[in-house]
Amino acid sequence: MSTVVTADDETIALAKDGDHAAWRALYQANAGRLVVWLDTQPTRDAGVSAEDVAADAWLTAARKIADFDGTSDEFAGWLFGIARLLLRNAQRRTSRRRTSPTSVEILDLSAREPAPDASAGPDSDGWVAWLLSHLPERERQVVACLDVVGLDVPSTCAALGMSASAVRVARHRGLRRLRGLGVVLTA
Repeated sequence: MSTVVTADDETIALAKDGDHAAWRALYQANAGRLVVWLDTQPTRDAGVSAEDVAADAWLTAARKIADFDGTSDEFAGWLFGIARLLLRNAQRRTSRRRTSPTSVEILDLSAREPAPDASAGPDSDGWVAWLLSHLPERERQVVACLDVVGLDVPSTCAALGMSASAVRVARHRGLRRLRGLGVVLTA
């Protein structure tokens, strides 16, 4: 059994050397979809914004780029994995020490309308968030990675720390649940 070692492509090699143009290319390819993906996660529970977690993920990636071996295509999965771990750490910190003596406002999805605002179209963030709110966390994360921000299966596996089979099963179950709501997703 041999392991395949992927050589760094030119963009990653330049980023490791501190080339600003290479970092800009990686940022342009991944920054927007990282924030969109983080917006689908329960960042409000952690007391942080999606933008804050994304910024921390980029800083961590810049510090640890020397440890990354792969191509610029594989960089997205690695970066999303960093963001997932940072978000989970923030959620743990928040759950351990509640510093506010007042009650925390909790988003109650059962009190929401059965459908998104009629003016919200299928391309709006509110509509996507409403759909994803009906899925269990694992399925929500997989559908958000694959179908909302457009990661491929290997990048989603790296980002979520799951096997390819688990990703495919979670996506299948999530899409089946959405179809049960009368939603048909087309590619």
